[in-house]
Amino acid sequence: MDPNILDRYVEKVYGYAVNHTYSREEADELSQEILFTAVRELPKLRDDSKLELWLWGLAGNVTKCFRRYQGAQRALYSYDALDSIIYEEPDDQEEVYDALRTKIGMLSARYRDIIVLYYYDGLSTKEIAQKLCIPEGTATWRLSEARKKLKKECAEMNETALRPVTMRLDIYGNGNYNGTSIPFPTAYIDDALSQNILYNCYEQARGIEELAKLCGVPAYYIEERMENLLKREAVIEAARGKYRTNFIIWSDKYGTYCEENAENMLMPLMDRLLSALQNIAAEAATIPFYKAGKNETDLFYLYGVLAFSYASKHYCQLPYPPFRKKYDGNGWCYVGNMETGKHPRTGIGTQQNLNLGSRGSCSHTTYNSISGITFRQMMSDQYLNVCEDLLCRGKTEDIESAAGAIQEGYLVKKTDGSFFVTVPFFTKQQKEAFDAIADRYLAPLMPAYSEAVNRFIAGYKKLFPKHLHDDADRMCHNMFLGLYAAVIEYAQKTTAIPMPSPGCFCDVMIQLKKS
Repeated sequence: MDPNILDRYVEKVYGYAVNHTYSREEADELSQEILFTAVRELPKLRDDSKLELWLWGLAGNVTKCFRRYQGAQRALYSYDALDSIIYEEPDDQEEVYDALRTKIGMLSARYRDIIVLYYYDGLSTKEIAQKLCIPEGTATWRLSEARKKLKKECAEMNETALRPVTMRLDIYGNGNYNGTSIPFPTAYIDDALSQNILYNCYEQARGIEELAKLCGVPAYYIEERMENLLKREAVIEAARGKYRTNFIIWSDKYGTYCEENAENMLMPLMDRLLSALQNIAAEAATIPFYKAGKNETDLFYLYGVLAFSYASKHYCQLPYPPFRKKYDGNGWCYVGNMETGKHPRTGIGTQQNLNLGSRGSCSHTTYNSISGITFRQMMSDQYLNVCEDLLCRGKTEDIESAAGAIQEGYLVKKTDGSFFVTVPFFTKQQKEAFDAIADRYLAPLMPAYSEAVNRFIAGYKKLFPKHLHDDADRMCHNMFLGLYAAVIEYAQKTTAIPMPSPGCFCDVMIQLKKS
């Protein structure tokens, strides 16, 4: 049989070794011994279908030999240790040793090291104190605490296992990332164990040992990940040895609050808001901007979100704290998502490319999370430049980027060889004319609307952990625009406005400088 077949079992064997040893070093040594023996003995296996059964039987035998060979390791579980931890004579000593290894692995380094040095290396508390550069009294106290912890764990014998959660990670703010040579910051913290740590530290501060039990892995794995999470500013040390997730993780509780409160808070002025939106749409239709062939129903959704975006910039009094510079020099924050989709939050998802390089003079903004609107990614600089060239100059020299824009749906190549841009476009003058219309109809409603928003966020802000006050302020600020979604959903429900066309996008290009 080809020895390469064992490649698929390398990680499983290492996991087995971790569960049958008490330190990473011994897990490495045992897993290597198992795999070496398996490669040597594999030619003797005649039935391929029994490979896995054979492998784990071999692993058990190697482990027993490993323990006998490691005479010093048996000292770790001397009668002194067992007498202080186990109350009854065990029926199966090997099971007890396995359980103890697991429990010792769950201890944080300060306690785990004491146990190892005292029982494994046979050092006195005085020698341990010298080795760790701590007072002898501290060493004695830690050894006593470690014994208490092991006694409690072994008495309860509550087996733990990895209980993985799945979290989508993103960032919001500013940064220049291309996903390849400059990856998004989330790439460094997106492993399964880090996600579990972040989830368990969100609602309350947790210590290493508590996290080890919650995640079902030895503490040294938690310590390793925690070191990285601290470096990447995804967690903070809220108190000595206690850690908190340093960003918002969305869950269904936020959407449930929105379902129960968003529409009710706006109901006293809902009809007036809808009337204002209809008047804005009627007048905006007379502006000769590039409409990208969209019908008036689809444009209604664009007019509405543009009008509320204008109102948010000019009338919102809610704080929006600046972003603190992160380890990479950019201003951003992580954001996690564990929503099930059963209780969607009220809000408007906004992505914007201002294209601030020397080449560009036009922005692209895409609005998502509006009922009936299809998600659309914002354009890259190259695609935005091509579309701007076609709209403002009637041609483009960048054929390669044009091909990419066609593939992404921002351009359509017609049968005569010309290009059609699928995104509406306002010149600077046209956008200023639109803003004047929006202000005329929305300004009289802003005091009442602002009061409704304030009532909504009074309860909404309480859902966020207190140490995330800056993030909570930003999310509450975003609700000034976000509650437009509640207006739209109410209008659709009451048939005050028709649904958008299937596959409709809500995005716009806006000229940043007057031509």
